[in-house]
Formats: sequence, structure tokens, C-alpha cells
Amino acid sequence: MDLYSVIPVSDLTKALEWFGVFFGRPADEVIGEEHLWQVGENAYVVVDDQDVRAGRVGGAMITLGVTDLDDVLARLAARGITHEPVETYSNGVRHVVVLDPDGNSLSLAEAPAQ
Repeated sequence: MDLYSVIPVSDLTKALEWFGVFFGRPADEVIGEEHLWQVGENAYVVVDDQDVRAGRVGGAMITLGVTDLDDVLARLAARGITHEPVETYSNGVRHVVVLDPDGNSLSLAEAPAQ
């Protein structure tokens, strides 16, 4: 199974810069008006500003699992991307919400070491 998680944005130029910083690289692929970042073997985050999605701008919510949350947050902070406070759940998962310029939520979650 493949996953394509679409994040509608209002300003593609601004979004491409922001997501490039967030993922640490430019989009891996561009198909038409959609810019895709591969985040897993068969999983992609797709960013576009198509008019058909305008009513959904700012409403996306995704969670990405990471193994080095502190390093990711330090890299983002160095480039001016802020985040909400880091939470630690009762099962040891560390979770933080990062909002893009449109208010779309890109959460990062780090499982506890085994």
C-alpha cells in the first residue's frame, strides 16, 4: 500500500521554501502542480496550492515518526522554524506539533528507546 498525504497551501513559493527547510531538502519529485517529499518506502507528503483544495488550507494534520527528535528540532530552530512544547506521553513517546505558515500541523513523534 502507498500513502500520499496532501497538504494544501495558500502560497506555493513560500510553502516550498518552508517544507524544504522542514524536510532538509527540496521536493523529491514534482508531478504537475504537486511537490512530493518521500518520507517512507511508499509514503509521500504532497504540497500543492490548487484552487480545488483552497477550502482545506490550514486543515491538514499528519504525524511523522522520527528517531532523533532533539536533532530535528535543533535543525529546524537553526532555520527559524518554531514548534509547540514537546510532550511526553505515559508510554514514553515524545511528541511535538510544528505548524507550517498556513497552520497545517506536522507533528513529530519519537518512540522511547527499547
